[in-house]
Amino acid sequence: MAEPAEGPAPSTQPPTTISLRAPSKYLSASSQSNPTTTSGAPFVTPPLEWLQRTWTVTHSTLSMWRSARNVRITYAPYKPIAGANDNLVEYEKRNGKGGVKTVVGIEKPDPIIPGAWTWRGKGLLAIASSHWEVLGWGERPLAGGEGGEGGIERWAVTWFAPTLFTQEGIDIYSDRKKGLSKETAEEIIKVLKDLKDAPKVVEMVEKSIQEVDINLPWKERK
Repeated sequence: MAEPAEGPAPSTQPPTTISLRAPSKYLSASSQSNPTTTSGAPFVTPPLEWLQRTWTVTHSTLSMWRSARNVRITYAPYKPIAGANDNLVEYEKRNGKGGVKTVVGIEKPDPIIPGAWTWRGKGLLAIASSHWEVLGWGERPLAGGEGGEGGIERWAVTWFAPTLFTQEGIDIYSDRKKGLSKETAEEIIKVLKDLKDAPKVVEMVEKSIQEVDINLPWKERK
């Protein structure tokens, strides 16, 4: 059995420019384990300690988020398995009624594709599974130094393979509760539309990418 693909050393510096790779689904078998990005550089997997935090979903092609607001995803270490994550999705109804909805799961790293995991739900969702990949990630300074930690915003783009319950989709993440700056969001979407190896993704973004509603403060689970 193939060994899980190793992530980069913890000293890996986050990219400061926006470049993305195509989902492995659209690459040749020889390219899936060593993808390149839109800049021509090799794709580098984000270190787990960088990825493992709470992210706000700011934009998505997935229709299921049209009726939701304050969608956030928390990745935390799942210690029994190296490179695995505990995954917690939280969201609210867009009309503000009711409490916080949750989806929980565990995800194991893909043995071949870098920056990819296979998610499986917990409890009643144990029969559900999905494959997802990080297409790009990085950090950028905020104009005027706004925000915390010296005015830096972190971003990530993820791709989800189709399942029995959901269609193929793209999400854009921000580490800030209020979402990405306008400049960063626009540049990410521009680069998504330049994924020449994945014309179906380009078409999906052109037709379906939308902002996900953010209405602060978040509700908290009771």
